[in-house]
Amino acid sequence: MGANGFIQSPEDIVSLTSYWDGERSADGRPHVSDEVLDNIRAATSEDAWATTNKHGYLRQFASGWRETHPGRVLVGRALTAQFLPHRPDYDAVIVADGERSGLHEGDRQNSWVIEALAARDVMVVDIFGKVVEGTVIGDNLGTAIAAHKSAGAVVDGGVRDLGGLSSLSDVNFFYREADPTPIRNVTLAGMNIPVHIGGATVMPGDVVLGTSTGVYFVPPQLAVELAEGASETASRDRFGKLRLREGRYSSAAIDTSPWEAEIEQDFQSWRLAGVESR
Repeated sequence: MGANGFIQSPEDIVSLTSYWDGERSADGRPHVSDEVLDNIRAATSEDAWATTNKHGYLRQFASGWRETHPGRVLVGRALTAQFLPHRPDYDAVIVADGERSGLHEGDRQNSWVIEALAARDVMVVDIFGKVVEGTVIGDNLGTAIAAHKSAGAVVDGGVRDLGGLSSLSDVNFFYREADPTPIRNVTLAGMNIPVHIGGATVMPGDVVLGTSTGVYFVPPQLAVELAEGASETASRDRFGKLRLREGRYSSAAIDTSPWEAEIEQDFQSWRLAGVESR
């Protein structure tokens, strides 16, 4: 833990994410570029699986979500947080740490996480699947997330004020269930620490890719490879569907990987001619 107890220091985060050798945010998290994030928006969960699985990251996916904007892809940099069931002595320590950091709302520790968000961040919260009194965000805090120009949130627990959250058009929230109760009886255990979301371990600065299939947490050092692979896959997918509609090749031939030489040559000629950009 950093000097403030529940907040990791930049030095701690750099050590924790040492496989990343690129740009970093002020808080020490890996900072995958906006351009790469834009390109990852075209990626599917299957693209993310192929990239992460190839490098031995086998537990980076979590499914079974509800969304405020189904069908809208969520992409951003993870800012992680973990809550634990309330314990009075521990909570007193966290409240004191917060006061030393200038955070005075001891009973609103979820707001501390939101205040740490930056543009294109995704708030990733492990609240041990709690829904009743586990509602990390409502429409007010959701509005605050949008005001930080963040991409949204992934909450392994509850949300409230669902109508208000759904009206926020520039963010998307993945959550387990909605409930009218406010958040209670939990304590913030840490920010920018490794957290457990579904079957995945999430690190600060991971690239969050939320699709209709579920949420992938991609190690930042694999982000460029995912972006490039997604572009290649999308191009091949457009070509394959075009040729299937034309009846030029069978579905079995298009579904075979790698393609036979005739199809591969046809694809390269099609791409070289710039047909897909017209």
